[in-house]
Amino acid sequence: MIQYFHWYTPADGSLWKTVKDEARHLAEVGVNAVWLPPAYKGADGANSHGYDVYDMYDLGEFDQKASVRTRFGTRQEYIDAINAIHDAGMQVYVDVVANHLTGADETEKIKVRKVDPENRNKFISEPMEIEAFTKFTFPGRNGQYSNFVWDHQCFSGIDYDNLTKETAVFSILNEYGEGWEEVIDTENGNFDYLMGADVEFRNPAVREEFRRWGEWYYNAVHFDGFRLDAVKHITPEFFNTWLDQMRGYAQKELFAVGEYWAPGRLDLLVRYIEATNGKMSLFDAPLQHNFHEASKAGKDYDLRTIFHDTLVAVKPLLAVTVVDNHDTQPLEALEAPVEPWFKPLAYALVLLREQGYPCIFYPDMYGAKYTGKEGEGNDREIYLPGVENIDKLISARDRFAYGQQRDYFDHANCIGWTREGDGEHPGCAVVLSNGEDGSKHMEIGRQYAGKKFVDHYGKHDAEIVIEEEGWATFLCRAGSVSVWVMAG
Repeated sequence: MIQYFHWYTPADGSLWKTVKDEARHLAEVGVNAVWLPPAYKGADGANSHGYDVYDMYDLGEFDQKASVRTRFGTRQEYIDAINAIHDAGMQVYVDVVANHLTGADETEKIKVRKVDPENRNKFISEPMEIEAFTKFTFPGRNGQYSNFVWDHQCFSGIDYDNLTKETAVFSILNEYGEGWEEVIDTENGNFDYLMGADVEFRNPAVREEFRRWGEWYYNAVHFDGFRLDAVKHITPEFFNTWLDQMRGYAQKELFAVGEYWAPGRLDLLVRYIEATNGKMSLFDAPLQHNFHEASKAGKDYDLRTIFHDTLVAVKPLLAVTVVDNHDTQPLEALEAPVEPWFKPLAYALVLLREQGYPCIFYPDMYGAKYTGKEGEGNDREIYLPGVENIDKLISARDRFAYGQQRDYFDHANCIGWTREGDGEHPGCAVVLSNGEDGSKHMEIGRQYAGKKFVDHYGKHDAEIVIEEEGWATFLCRAGSVSVWVMAG
């Protein structure tokens, strides 16, 4: 799949048109599915990235938050883009942000208790009244598609008192219980609350509205799966029910991948998968962190450990492997970018192996340039170059990465593996180095004896002839990757 956006995607309303124009090319390169950003109206209107959710029924159709279109375009342009993706033979994954709403239309006087931000299970005030932005009536939509009104009974937490202008974490006292819902993560005592008006999934009316919205959304655009935002802050029980409902309604196995970003905490990812009974995949945050560390350390990183403590190593069928995403980009809160020199190696490690479902990041295919703020508010211009010949790595997966996999992770600076191929596809041999020029003696299969192999990635002009027993010594350049495939 490809994540067809990044945090600095221009707010000019052009993305859906670009998707439509590029769909055929993506399919020809070898992409099978396109993950699109949140398509509904956010509190920041035309500038919103979609994660500050305001109205999930407004796909760029209503004059709300000072704009009809979203950051990415209009509802019709969105539908046209999805139709183009489907016409090109690919699937569409929509971004679902279920954790919170922002930009309320009215305030309410509500009862809350303040909690310790470091231990949110600990109340640090008696029940008190605040004026909270918790009522969503969506006057610009005027009841079209849904008459549901969100009020404080639909939320478990808020972070602002409009009376005192105080910012804090407040637990809302409603009829569904005092305190937070149970989540897997114990960071801050309980990490149910993230931002905005935190959705109260113990309210059956809220769960029913999400069911209705999901069915409406499916009828509107006929997506093929979901990227589920911020699942670490949402009780697994909600998704267990909602995904079953959506798959039953669509009468097909809608794909789902959750964002549980916890580098270094493989145990939490595994617990979430177990709590959701394997109903969703997760992004492999630990692997992305390993790539980040490896790119910083250079030849001092032991490549034999690149898959240690990663989701793809223990749950390969439920791991979506990423090199970078919009949260790990420079200047973001979770900033952990992979250095450009290492990205071809990282992409080979996710694209050309049997395990995992690889996700390509938009700037790594197209490049991206943007200006952000850092430190004392100084502008910092960032250029993210596209990964050299990434289309060749994608096409190598599509054409050669099949059959038995043999690993040769036996040197700290040079590792490799072979894919033997199957009855329809020839195999390949992959070698990568984070140090000097390297080589790896590997078995690819007796059926290739006497056959000539060439470097599909274009780093070597030489040919390699496979030995009688199906072995050969495959080469790679310093700090690079080579993908050897049968000549012709």
